[in-house]
Amino acid sequence: MKKIIYSLLIAICFLGCSSESTKPAPSPNETLYFPPLSGDVWETKSIADLGWKQAAVQPLLDYLELKNSKGFIILVNGRIVMENYFNGHSATTPWYWASAGKTLTATITGIAQQEGLLNINNKVSDYIGTGWTSLSIDKENLITNKHLLTMTSGLDDTTDDITPAKLIYKADAGTRWAYHNVYVKLQDVVAQASGQTWSNYFNSKLRDKIGMTGTWIQDGNNNVYWSTTRSMARFGLLMYNKGKWENSTILNETYFNEATNTSQNINLSYGYLWWLNGKTSYHLPQSQLQLNGSIIPSGPNDMFMALGKNDQKIYVIPSKKMVVIRMGDAADNVNLALSDFDDVLWQKINALYQ
Repeated sequence: MKKIIYSLLIAICFLGCSSESTKPAPSPNETLYFPPLSGDVWETKSIADLGWKQAAVQPLLDYLELKNSKGFIILVNGRIVMENYFNGHSATTPWYWASAGKTLTATITGIAQQEGLLNINNKVSDYIGTGWTSLSIDKENLITNKHLLTMTSGLDDTTDDITPAKLIYKADAGTRWAYHNVYVKLQDVVAQASGQTWSNYFNSKLRDKIGMTGTWIQDGNNNVYWSTTRSMARFGLLMYNKGKWENSTILNETYFNEATNTSQNINLSYGYLWWLNGKTSYHLPQSQLQLNGSIIPSGPNDMFMALGKNDQKIYVIPSKKMVVIRMGDAADNVNLALSDFDDVLWQKINALYQ
């Protein structure tokens, strides 16, 4: 009801009233831009062209540098509006995605499904065999690929160790949400289903098709993606366009929609390894508490996010035609995905156009 009243007030006094929705935005006729697959060419759009506030730029940059950032990009309609590097970083320096790379795994799983290589509703053991956990066979066979995508495997989440002995029963699959490194087993599923190594399948089906660079590096129990900030922005742009790169469908829209909307009824703010803003409640890693409200109160409600340890970020905001990338060290303390940094950062970004 409040939103309806607010919209009516804007309609009545739109020249005299000020709101986020009345601020200058990209022309609806402006085409969505995609950079060439190779080279350094990437079209830009200026703060002035957008009607944004130049005075808000330096406070944002100061905050990013203060909070140990290394790379930062804002895209609007695919064009670079801000691209900044800090603390010895550069446009050609690779950095780790941490758990923001979970969304790469979710995307590749969807691609493998659309190619008929796997079905996310099938049990994991159909692809990698039984005995991949310490569970009894009946409990292990409850765990589907979709449970790994949604963090509802039911496995104990007190360790990142994914050896069978450490994958211990906590609850039946689908009944408990817990942020768990076991999602990486999806990479084994894809490798077995495709008959290729994970890296080779990833490179041919996603990386090379959108002009990304980068590589997967094994780090203990994790397989971590490293790339430049621009490569991360390319992936964000693909997801902004619902899985299409120009006229080429990389990921079908049906799976994209499933991935970027609530995927289960326990953590409403979680899709298929994507975090979702603007929901009525959320859970955090390593916690079973349900917290009320939106994950990032100052962020747009339609924003979906790839969030990684120590504040690696991909924010995709359809209503603003925006993709925002942040790479760097932890803004404050070490964290698995979310921190206070997100909310303050969005206050600074909002100041550009509010």
